[in-house]
Amino acid sequence: MKLLVSVLGETDYLKVLSIQESLLRLRQDNKVPDTMLLLQHPPTITLGKRENRENILLTEEQLQEKGCVVVKTNRGGDVTYHGPGQIVGYPILNLKNHGSSIKGYVNKIEELFINLLKEEYKLTAQRDALHHGVWIGDKKITAIGCAVKKWVTMHGFAFNVNTNLEHFKWINPCGITDKGVTSLKEIFGQAQDLDRAHQLVVDYFCEYLHLQPKMISPQQLYQIVGRDGS
Repeated sequence: MKLLVSVLGETDYLKVLSIQESLLRLRQDNKVPDTMLLLQHPPTITLGKRENRENILLTEEQLQEKGCVVVKTNRGGDVTYHGPGQIVGYPILNLKNHGSSIKGYVNKIEELFINLLKEEYKLTAQRDALHHGVWIGDKKITAIGCAVKKWVTMHGFAFNVNTNLEHFKWINPCGITDKGVTSLKEIFGQAQDLDRAHQLVVDYFCEYLHLQPKMISPQQLYQIVGRDGS
């Protein structure tokens, strides 16, 4: 099966949310194949269905001063942060072609990142018994939060490559107060190659979901969803 993949660069959260919603409807109607968006966001805090606004530690005014927006979403989970240097992936997949199991899908995403980190970066990562995501010790390196509508997925994962970890001090990530957050940059002491990391994510995602990637440009993506990219 084919997977369309578009790498968008740094893109506003609400713009990408609109694109996801368009792709979701198209995928539900079998008008497009499975598709994945890979991108970065400007500083953004998102709230999931289990939101607790007390897990945002700064006032609205303080966040505005830092150029950070807050958005309520329909994904699972509580509060999380997105920002430059973080690879965010939004797979729009029909789960009927991937085992028809939401739990199995999340497990696959965890598994592919655990093995990507092991094989490509020689890092030992693992699951946590209580919290979704991928962890190195007691620090999360990949967050996962999905929504599924009529068996089609949206939202997805956030992989900390060169993310500014100081920004996570603005929140209690996912409502968790006794664990931390890490990134490849923190672990290795220097920024990592984002282009390489993007390609690794595509390769491992397709391997573990049994898909064949087809790269499309942002302009091709905008044509598919019927918008001009603005």
